Amino acid sequence: MDLLAGYDVILGSIAAFYVLMAPYTKVEESFNVQSMHDILYHRHHLDSYDHLEFPGVVPRTFLGAFLVSIFASPLVSLLTFLGFSKIFTLVAARMVLGCIILSTLRFFRIQIRTKFGHQVEFFFLLVTTLQFHLLFYCTRPLPNILAFGLVNLAYGHWLKGNFYSALNFLIFATVIFRCDTMLLLGPIGLQFLLTRSISFWKALKYCVGTAVLAVGLTIFVDSIMWKKFVWPEFEVFWFNSILNRSSDWGTHSIHWYFTSALPRSLLVAYPLSLVGTLLDRRVPLLVLPVLSFVILYSKLPHKELRFIISSVPMFNLSAAVAASRIYNNRKKSIWKLVNMGMLALFAISAGCTVVTFMASYYNYPSGYALKHLHQISHPANAAGEEWVHIDTFSAMNGISRFCEDDLPWRYSKEEEISVEELRNRNFTYLVK
Repeated sequence: MDLLAGYDVILGSIAAFYVLMAPYTKVEESFNVQSMHDILYHRHHLDSYDHLEFPGVVPRTFLGAFLVSIFASPLVSLLTFLGFSKIFTLVAARMVLGCIILSTLRFFRIQIRTKFGHQVEFFFLLVTTLQFHLLFYCTRPLPNILAFGLVNLAYGHWLKGNFYSALNFLIFATVIFRCDTMLLLGPIGLQFLLTRSISFWKALKYCVGTAVLAVGLTIFVDSIMWKKFVWPEFEVFWFNSILNRSSDWGTHSIHWYFTSALPRSLLVAYPLSLVGTLLDRRVPLLVLPVLSFVILYSKLPHKELRFIISSVPMFNLSAAVAASRIYNNRKKSIWKLVNMGMLALFAISAGCTVVTFMASYYNYPSGYALKHLHQISHPANAAGEEWVHIDTFSAMNGISRFCEDDLPWRYSKEEEISVEELRNRNFTYLVK
């Protein structure tokens, strides 16, 4: 096994461990999770799809769910044939998504090796494995993660010198999966122009063509799936940016990304990334557009760590450059102390990752509750169907269609049912 494949095994094993230990999903992932379930199990029977009954606040694209489902379908068919419950097919689908995302990160790593050397690549791997959020999120079917894969490809082409390809991947991510990727596309495109890496008119021709293709693709597929003419990410952009309705889900201070989200997600790479910009003149040109992306995003009141997950690989690269330089100079007097401090930060990061994982493990109470219900009940002995009502909180905190068992189990997610009405309905169990 060569070194590159060994690195893939390390990252993949950690991501797989997170999937196996925390297979359930939250409300942010619900659209893509339910869509993957329906594509895999209902196929062309659109009337049975979950999104038509529970459309959510804004429509989302099906393209990511289709991509994952296509690659996951052989595994799902095998698991179904062998009699495994549907929760195992969710694990399989998430594993497939993780493979897709980590393969794009692999492409970025290859370019790091080519441009900065094997040692920088090793430290990039090290800081990535010591962080919790990137490898935990890479298997979670969020729009941010689907866009993240395209951003990794853009970063790789950027390092490779394929500047027009980098812009094209960012445009696809913006138009199809996350409209806010434009906040990354803008600074990167501007830097390409200022450094004369691209021609304005040639870039305009390429970018407009790519945008038209991406818009046509998402409108064609999603209009069929939603049974109406729709460009999902435009509606998301209108809802979040023009109407500023994202604030309905909470707000944070303007400095939150720099004082909370980035320190938690980067850990040891946070201070090292600052050092890296000072030690290698190539690094500031890579980090500055990504830093601008986070600054621009900070102006939006509603903030979540997953919104800036795309910035992590580039900050990790800067941190890896710093770690490599510190390691190479570790025998010199002042650098020896710096190296010892860096090793201590590595150990602290590992501890923080363990603690964060344990907190996340217990963050899906409803999924565990439904699993426990299936284990303690004996529906085979029941005379009729076993009806389970799942309230809104439970549907948001671990339960998806992948958690449901076959007959005689039946499930209801009907909303706004009063306590008095619940007493009069023939539900066998309530999950609240």
